[in-house]
Amino acid sequence: MNMKRKRKEFWGCRLTVCLLAILFLGILIPLDAQASSLEESIKQKQNAISEAQAEKKKLQSGLSDIKAMVKKLEQSKNNLETYVVELDKELASLGEKIEELQQQITEKKAEVEQARKDTEQAQEVADQQYDDMKDRLRYLYVNGSQDSYLTILLSSESIADMLNQAQYVEKLSAYDRRKLLEYRQNVEYLNLCRETLEEEEAVLKEAEEGLQKEQESVNTLIQEKSKQIAAYESDISSQEESIEEYEAQIAAENATIAELEKAVAAEKAQLAEQNKIKYDGGMFQMPCPGYKRVSSDYGNRLHPTLGVYKFHNGVDFAASTGTPILAAYDGKVVGASYNSSMGNYVMIDHGDGLYTIYMHASKLYVSSGQMVSKGEKIAAVGSTGRSTGPHLHFGVRLNGAYVSPWNYLK
Repeated sequence: MNMKRKRKEFWGCRLTVCLLAILFLGILIPLDAQASSLEESIKQKQNAISEAQAEKKKLQSGLSDIKAMVKKLEQSKNNLETYVVELDKELASLGEKIEELQQQITEKKAEVEQARKDTEQAQEVADQQYDDMKDRLRYLYVNGSQDSYLTILLSSESIADMLNQAQYVEKLSAYDRRKLLEYRQNVEYLNLCRETLEEEEAVLKEAEEGLQKEQESVNTLIQEKSKQIAAYESDISSQEESIEEYEAQIAAENATIAELEKAVAAEKAQLAEQNKIKYDGGMFQMPCPGYKRVSSDYGNRLHPTLGVYKFHNGVDFAASTGTPILAAYDGKVVGASYNSSMGNYVMIDHGDGLYTIYMHASKLYVSSGQMVSKGEKIAAVGSTGRSTGPHLHFGVRLNGAYVSPWNYLK
């Protein structure tokens, strides 16, 4: 009987040691079957980091070379009209880049905010899991954690009972390993969230710095044009030639506008009476609201570079580049184009021989033939054409002649 009992105890100890070894090894082996959906989130964050880094490099390499632009324009300085046209093309190119950067900044701010929310949420999850693990360890310690699994096995009354207890221990061990794996994955995800946030913020900063540089490039080109126009007009051999050249410029503008008016008159003659545009006598709204500083008023003025009094056929409103230009009143766009003198311009027919003209825009948002409403955005302030700084030249014509815009403005 003693031999049988000793043999039973011997094999019981051997089995216990084997089970403990299996459990111990199980703790060291990662649970592939327990991999959570966090793995997919981790991959997404890794891809987001790579995309942000590529985006940052693209921004760094895509900035305009203002020195190359100025050098290129040097070749056309002998002919003012050619120079102005070429410079305005460069301004248009810069304007498009600025719009793209502004859009990119808007989108990137949203992405940064999302990355910040992801980071905060991942931090909360990791903190909660860390607290749960501390509670679990504290519980095991209070309840004899150091030998709890061994105690459970050794307390078995039979081999069958021990196998049942071993299965229970394995489940407990698997639960603890799974929680540990989840915690590790969450910590990895948290670190990736932080890295993503840093990369997205770096891209945003790069885009904002790029926008500032492009805007500085626009200002540089406008200053170059201002210098060249002033130098050109001051270098003309005589004051009479300068005045004649200025008058020829105004005549060219008037000829362009007169042709548009003529075309409109011919078109109206073919339309039925009910289809004609009628001006109802209402007051215009300010075409550049928020910017009411007049840099040059309607009427006789001392020309800034010619040094003589000349008639100014509109009102110049000083405003920064990109400021919205609004239709002063309801009407039909009869001209939306580029002219080396007027730059980008819009001309609107309000009916009964009344027209408004908006000159030197950086960008046009309407096209000829389009109906517009009072207050609708039609263009953006710029310095295209014969302009020495960002502003809106606003003119009003009635029956083929310029009249004071103040007769119609509120």
